[in-house]
Amino acid sequence: MVIPLFVLNCNNTPKTTSTEKPGTEQTDTKKQPNVIIVLTDDQGWADVGFNGATDIPTDNLDRLAKEGVIFSNGYVSHPYCSPSRAGILTGRYQARFGHDCNLPYQGENDESIGTPLSEKMISEALKEQGYRTAAIGKWHVGDHPNLQPNAQGFDHWFGFPGGNMNFWGYPQSPIKTILRNGEQVSQDELSYLTDDFTEEAIKFINEDKDKPFFIYLAYNAPHSPDHATEEYLENTKHIEYGGRSVYAAMVNGVDIGVGKIDSTLVANGIKDNTIIAFLSDNGGRKEHADNRPNRGHKGMLFEGGIKVPFFISWPEGIEANQVYDNPIISLDLFPTILNAAGGDITKETQLDGVNLLPHIENSNSKPHEALFWRSVGGFEYAARVENYKLYKSAYKAKTLLFDLKNDPLERNDIAQANPEVVSKLEKAYAAWDAKNLEPGWVDPHPENVIKEEQRLQETRKKSLKNKK
Repeated sequence: MVIPLFVLNCNNTPKTTSTEKPGTEQTDTKKQPNVIIVLTDDQGWADVGFNGATDIPTDNLDRLAKEGVIFSNGYVSHPYCSPSRAGILTGRYQARFGHDCNLPYQGENDESIGTPLSEKMISEALKEQGYRTAAIGKWHVGDHPNLQPNAQGFDHWFGFPGGNMNFWGYPQSPIKTILRNGEQVSQDELSYLTDDFTEEAIKFINEDKDKPFFIYLAYNAPHSPDHATEEYLENTKHIEYGGRSVYAAMVNGVDIGVGKIDSTLVANGIKDNTIIAFLSDNGGRKEHADNRPNRGHKGMLFEGGIKVPFFISWPEGIEANQVYDNPIISLDLFPTILNAAGGDITKETQLDGVNLLPHIENSNSKPHEALFWRSVGGFEYAARVENYKLYKSAYKAKTLLFDLKNDPLERNDIAQANPEVVSKLEKAYAAWDAKNLEPGWVDPHPENVIKEEQRLQETRKKSLKNKK
């Protein structure tokens, strides 16, 4: 068996048309598209209708997904928050610059902790193309003011620097305080953060209509703590399990917010030439999220930890009602968007992602032959090469191999029967990892993994105690 160890890179121009849709006043299709990345926090694979959810109302997200392309094998580059976001924003495997771990929670982090200024973010690339840029919501890739959005290519910044925060906007610490361009926002201006972030995005869209915009809209929903408004709880009152009902209300708040943003685009006549990319930062959290049918959850390198709900819509540039099945990764957003904006991605030699547009147009074309994941400097790692996936699992204290074509749910470990495949994928991972840096800091993931696996096995054993 020969396994190629390279990644394709393409640079095709986006599809354009020369006519407007009847009855609309959309912008000239030759103009640069507006761009919105909508990122949710710890949302499960099956927590949207376009992936099969039947209990959570996500009508707006489902409609937008149908207006573009749904990625059935859409991955993120890390199974938890901060490193995944670093990958999205830079278009690079975050291990390339040592951002393997969540930021330390104890004490104040200096500017050596986080994505360094030397890494070029998508915001900076789009500013070079004449875009006005905004980061709204959860940041979590650098607590220090010198690493916050205004220092990383964003003209406007409204949100909080830290990892999680109550949804009412009550200040909890310097990194869990709502800021607008570095200044604390008065509590009088805040209501429910999901709604506040939506309204800030709408204001930014309406501010300057002469320049294209890029908005990185990173909702902290549905991450804990579990807070919801009466309006959203009313929409999920049919869910009899309390925890799931509140979680679903948080997702519903995002859906309604995205619907309001979409309506704003329509009102401004710019919907057809606006790219909306939607994804979660990692797999769903352990409690209340639904990652089915995938195995595992946030923090794991099973599919449930790294495969996420993911779509891109762009009426002017991407045909509607598509499902793309070949593996893609969140790192691809940077080059895809920059290419659509008229940038030359061949000059961005640091990128690990690829331009997806030519692959979407040719569904048989594969953007990647190999994808890799690394957690805490290799404490856990995974490699997907073609249809095989190798997972060095600290949870299970073993190296697993799955054939995702015949076993997409990762039920059958075939490592022992296929040592040559294991060896090839281990070598592929080692070649990739040789270009990475050691983690710049560490987080509690290793000890948490061990404790969780112990709890799992203890629970399973307890079920046998009364066996006769």
